[in-house]
Amino acid sequence: MIWTDLDWPALDRLRQKFLSGTATPGPYWETPADLASYDLTYGERIGWKWDHVLRELRLRGWTPVQQRGVKPTSRAIFDWGCGSGVAARRVISFFGAEHFDSLTVWDHSPLACDFAAEAAQNTFPTLHVAQATTSLLAADSPIGLLVVSHVLNELPPAALAQLRALIARADAVLWCEPGTHVVSRQLGALRDELAGAFRIVAPCTHAQSCPMFAEGNERHWCHFFAPPPSEIFANPDWVKFGQRAGIDLRSLPYCFLALDRDAAAMPTPGNLSRVIGLVEHFKPYARLLNCDATGLAELELPKRAAPALFKELDRTKTPLVYRWQRDGDKILGGESLAAS
Repeated sequence: MIWTDLDWPALDRLRQKFLSGTATPGPYWETPADLASYDLTYGERIGWKWDHVLRELRLRGWTPVQQRGVKPTSRAIFDWGCGSGVAARRVISFFGAEHFDSLTVWDHSPLACDFAAEAAQNTFPTLHVAQATTSLLAADSPIGLLVVSHVLNELPPAALAQLRALIARADAVLWCEPGTHVVSRQLGALRDELAGAFRIVAPCTHAQSCPMFAEGNERHWCHFFAPPPSEIFANPDWVKFGQRAGIDLRSLPYCFLALDRDAAAMPTPGNLSRVIGLVEHFKPYARLLNCDATGLAELELPKRAAPALFKELDRTKTPLVYRWQRDGDKILGGESLAAS
């Protein structure tokens, strides 16, 4: 698919379904052209979110259990609710196809399964790619790395129950969703539910209950922003797409969750914090919402206290994982995990 072949009416129809934000009664893919047009546009934007998630996992020193050879089945990857398959392709590309033996895709749309499987096979010719069967979904055998992307606001109860059953069979879970208040808090609730069976890798820097659910924090939600490639703003095709779709190409809010069962892994370095959302910059100070082992806190960084850090927080495109020097709610200095 190239830009001149885009099915604009199909993209308009899909956009309306996405905006509804509710569970769909059935597959919304009508033709392979729907999926190809989506993959080039909306799917690519989701890919940019996954790129940022994966960069953060690299900063945390995490690699999937597949690469550690914990189990014979752990070189498998399972993309549930695959859509066009962009999430699994991004994960495999990032960690290297040589670390995976097989990819299984599943979606309630057979068209999506066909598209995702074919796209993955074309991208990774040596990978064994298959579509999930009914018997596989109903089994209890391990499935390796489970990848889930942008499904929570569409799931009826039966589908969520199926997903929970697959999570119970996974060695690790990478899950990325839109960064809305409702969806983020849904994912946060699942995070707390799964914390007993899995090690929490990211975005959290601690293993305590999610502080978003503490009394008084109802207005907050765990979300972040991925930077789109700078070259798209000079690309007339992307500019036209943004105008037609009515979206801000600069804004890529997301939430995510990374879990594994690797109890032998090195613990997360202490005293780390994760900045939630965006850092607000004012002339004399910057303000941010901070999450760490002590909970949520609104912190301020006076510009005069650390001018270089003040500028860095305004310009950096790396995930905002920091080790602060603090005096109460005032930041006196700090170093990003990327720098350390």
